[in-house]
Amino acid sequence: MTRRSLQASAKGISKAEAALIRNSLTQQGLAGELGISRQPVTKFFQGKPVDRYIFVTICEKLNLNWEEIIISSSFADEEQPDSLNQIQNLVQNVREKVHDSIQRRCGVMRVLDMEQPRRLDTIYTHVNIWERITGRRRLNIGEIIRDFDPKKFNCFNLGSLQQPRRPALEAVEEYDKLIILGKPGTGKTIFLKWLAIQCNLGEYRSDRVPIFIYLKDFAEAREQPTLLEYITEQFEDCEVVPNAALTLLTQGQTIVLLDGLDEVKDANFNRVVQEIRRFTTRFYANSFVITCRVAAGNYIFEQFTEVEIADFDDQQITEFVIKWFQEQAATKSEYILQKLQENQSLQSLATNSLLLTFLCLIFEESANFKFKTSAIYQEALDIFLKQWDIQRHIQRDEIYQQISAQQTAALLSEIARNYWERGEYFFQQEAIEQKINEYIYSLHDGRNLDLAKIDSAAILKYIQAQNGLLVERAKGIYSFSHISFQKYLAVKDI
Repeated sequence: MTRRSLQASAKGISKAEAALIRNSLTQQGLAGELGISRQPVTKFFQGKPVDRYIFVTICEKLNLNWEEIIISSSFADEEQPDSLNQIQNLVQNVREKVHDSIQRRCGVMRVLDMEQPRRLDTIYTHVNIWERITGRRRLNIGEIIRDFDPKKFNCFNLGSLQQPRRPALEAVEEYDKLIILGKPGTGKTIFLKWLAIQCNLGEYRSDRVPIFIYLKDFAEAREQPTLLEYITEQFEDCEVVPNAALTLLTQGQTIVLLDGLDEVKDANFNRVVQEIRRFTTRFYANSFVITCRVAAGNYIFEQFTEVEIADFDDQQITEFVIKWFQEQAATKSEYILQKLQENQSLQSLATNSLLLTFLCLIFEESANFKFKTSAIYQEALDIFLKQWDIQRHIQRDEIYQQISAQQTAALLSEIARNYWERGEYFFQQEAIEQKINEYIYSLHDGRNLDLAKIDSAAILKYIQAQNGLLVERAKGIYSFSHISFQKYLAVKDI
């Protein structure tokens, strides 16, 4: 039996056969649903050794615990792995080889109008997460607005919307398979880069090799490689010995960081998701972290825990501003923090790390803090509607080409004005979808447009995922990400 083979016990085979019957499947049908040939499925049910990945995949499909149905001597009979010392030596050798590459790719940040990159470690502010995904909680509008005060800074985190925060690193340490969701600009990529650097420097999991993959690049790689082939190629570029990637992954000696699932084009999305499923099942002993925007797609990775990046609080805003201006006089950061406290609308924007970076860039140029607030709101809107994706060379698939960025802005203005005039800040999903339907219909004046073809639900999710200006605060209940944006959009054309 090879190192990667497993075989089912007689009792395990009986359980598997019973599961086939419960699922109204034949062995041939099971093979078809898994996208594999009939032969390994037949071997599985005959109690013969099959590839570990195939074995685990069959068990997961039949809702069986694979560890409970293997022959107890399977692991003992396997070909013995390399000695512990050899594996440890390989880990350290590969860490040394990939060190410079990780530092180059993950050690700096440059966004928006920054004229030169900044070292990540000089400005990084620790990220917190919520363990419950905000938009999945079942609350009604009455429960949400119970303690809601639109005049208070960060009012969307008050009352029933508030939930405990914890450091993102704690979640990574607790769950070896983690998906970090977040609104645009909340720092998902920055956190993943920081994690790669911490591992690279030996500050976190010095016994593992960090692997950082930008999923957009992987999805668009020539000849559509598997993740194993892609990682092997990365290692070869760093002059790592052949087969090191396979050995390390098989022995569970890596932490694999997969960034930006939402940035994968629709044409490649299903292939990438299936490849991640296969890869994480085959190399289950490693640690995996995936980042993705909230509402970016309907998919489930069964073995993964999902958390959401929390907005910045007062302490994080203060820490970020102090670090940003640390090379200037201390009075500079103190002055800026004071001005933010005096302007609650701008303080609200600062809860988003990308917008806080944007505000710091403005404050660098404005010594006396004189600027038009309305101009800041407009530029902030442009960042989410246009600039953020353009600067990172991301071309997102527009939902059926039904709505452009400019039309999205006009639609958001119409929604904002409609609810602002009524003094409402939260709205039902059905009402927003109706507004979308009416708006797109109006663009065509009703000509040559089949109303049944307008997928307003998909467009709403697309807007939420693409720019985050509309946020699902609870299941089926939306608001603007910041009251400042709703107010500005409502009155800017008046």
